Amino acid sequence: NMRTRIERGGHTVVGYDPRPEVSDVASMADMVSALDAPRAVWIMVPSGEPTQQCVAELAGLLAEGDVVVDGGNSRFTDDAPHAKTLGEKGIGYVDCGVSGGVWGLENGYGLMAGGSDADIDRLMPIFDALRPEGERADGFVHAGPVGAGHYAKMVHNGIEYGLMQAYAEGFDVLWGRNVAHLPEEERFDFNMSEISEVWRRGSVISSWLLDLTASALAQDQKLEQFSGKVADSGEGRWTIEAAMEQATPV
Repeated sequence: NMRTRIERGGHTVVGYDPRPEVSDVASMADMVSALDAPRAVWIMVPSGEPTQQCVAELAGLLAEGDVVVDGGNSRFTDDAPHAKTLGEKGIGYVDCGVSGGVWGLENGYGLMAGGSDADIDRLMPIFDALRPEGERADGFVHAGPVGAGHYAKMVHNGIEYGLMQAYAEGFDVLWGRNVAHLPEEERFDFNMSEISEVWRRGSVISSWLLDLTASALAQDQKLEQFSGKVADSGEGRWTIEAAMEQATPV
């Protein structure tokens, strides 16, 4: 989806993935060779070792004047080492938190970038293609130097997880009035879909996350297709760790 929006903006995209069925080229070296210098390479892989491997390999393939963007959910403390590794070769580095999920193709993406003014300015045509249409300030922020973009996205996701948990707990409390052991006059047999639709309109707790919840409840009020838990991607935990480091209550 990101590729499609970038191409719609008039840019050429060459993609590499270890899975041949979704890759334009056979290797990262072939990808670099297919791009005209100065190149911009956008990494979108899991945080930690996969991203570190990509940065290390690109440091040996790219040339002075090229720039790398880490658009994944890397921990912000990884950004300075990555910038140093690339900077020793004269290669720029930008960290960019990306929000929007599978709806980004239609709606655009919220982008939080960290890096030098020169690297950000150079990449603005790409950011413009990805962010929602409108004024530049809408959907994009140059959050600060290297690391600031991922830090802003980390806190964004920490808030997101808190909101999702609050909705989950609230619907659970509603659902609790449906249980059989309660006296009949105390059982309300709530229609979760209808309540979620009311909350979406004119309510102080309306949000895009609630919109998605309402859509899921409309298909299945018991949400039986969901497990009730998600894997730890790191960013909620990192947000709490950052808050403890600076003595900010969360």
